[in-house]
Amino acid sequence: MVTSVQILGSGCKNCKQLFTRTEEVLKELGKDAAVEKIEDMARIMSFGVMVTPALVVDGKLAFSGFVPSKEQIKKYLLQVGA
Repeated sequence: MVTSVQILGSGCKNCKQLFTRTEEVLKELGKDAAVEKIEDMARIMSFGVMVTPALVVDGKLAFSGFVPSKEQIKKYLLQVGA
């Protein structure tokens, strides 16, 4: 079960798009996990991320450097037990 989801990025267009897509997928899956935006570079780097946007699920980096499609996000979340 997914308990935490973070979107890492500076607040750019791609970061906002990833945030929106992730929220939509969680809603479609009937999950109420809160999505946290992290824009602090020190925190972003603590995840080992050098290229944003990035999606972190339960502390594990799922995607980085691009905006995955809703299907890619959904597939990943289902694989990790969402």
